[in-house]
Amino acid sequence: QLQASGGGLVQAGGSLRLSCAASGRTLSSDAMGWFRQAPGKEREFVASIKWSGGSRYYADSVKGRFTISRGNARSTVYLQMNSLKPEDTAVYYCAARRLEASRSHHDYPYWGQGTLVTVSS
Repeated sequence: QLQASGGGLVQAGGSLRLSCAASGRTLSSDAMGWFRQAPGKEREFVASIKWSGGSRYYADSVKGRFTISRGNARSTVYLQMNSLKPEDTAVYYCAARRLEASRSHHDYPYWGQGTLVTVSS
């Protein structure tokens, strides 16, 4: 019900755009978020957006480099990643929830399968 895509291998300083397509019950969500998990590390918040009003939130580590946005059809959310660094290497997951956008992965009941982003130095 959440399909993430757009990951790949990129050199440091490069850009990638991730997409997350919602379907089924996730279409009724109020907010969507991107999280990432590097090998041996906990899943961490990257960015989130609320459908209504478009409020956006970012982790300090990506602020100014990443941009979360939504498609017009309220079924797709994007993560534009610029100035990528090797420490951005991780599996990126999109997630959806009702009510408010949240920075905690515990608050999101719906998850996509993840897409791998690898940034080489």
